[in-house]
Amino acid sequence: MHRVGVGQVRARQVFALLFTVLPAAFSGSVKPDTNLTIVLDFKGPHSPQSVEAMKEETQGILKDAGLHLRWKSRQEAQIASFDELVVVSFSGACELPPAPLYDELGPLASTYETDGHIQPFSEVSCDRVSAFVRSGLHGGDVLRGELLLGKALGRVVAHELVHMLTGDKEHSRAGVFKAGLTVEQLLAGELSLSPGDIQRLRSRP
Repeated sequence: MHRVGVGQVRARQVFALLFTVLPAAFSGSVKPDTNLTIVLDFKGPHSPQSVEAMKEETQGILKDAGLHLRWKSRQEAQIASFDELVVVSFSGACELPPAPLYDELGPLASTYETDGHIQPFSEVSCDRVSAFVRSGLHGGDVLRGELLLGKALGRVVAHELVHMLTGDKEHSRAGVFKAGLTVEQLLAGELSLSPGDIQRLRSRP
């Protein structure tokens, strides 16, 4: 089993691409709006404020692709059935550290691949994401740290959802599905899907 995902990057520096970026061509009918259930499996402590901000950010990014997100815990998912479901696990602590930490190099998140096929399972490294976010906070941003952490987590989750829903390993040249993102891109302004990624999601089987 292998993993694909978004690479970690440091402030004001773009990380090397993990996969070759290829131009994509799409054909076929447009998929109607879809209800997608996301099962959240937290392995460690997590901030409720950050989790809510993550959900809001992820939905905002994916709405143009016709995806309506429903969030469930692992326990809730065990007692119901769903048309389309993916699982996102969170390792480490999904909380903002009180001070900048040494940031170990490695991917912020990964999606599992078996025999060349992308699986509907991703894992987010909360320790890496939170340390990365903390390194980019200055001045008054620290007071909004939990919200900004949630915003960053939402963008990381959205990236992994594109992998899972399209089955693609190749990344885009722009938008949230780039292979490498700066800390500013995770925290500031808006980070949306590229037009090609929207079409790719809407054209999936």
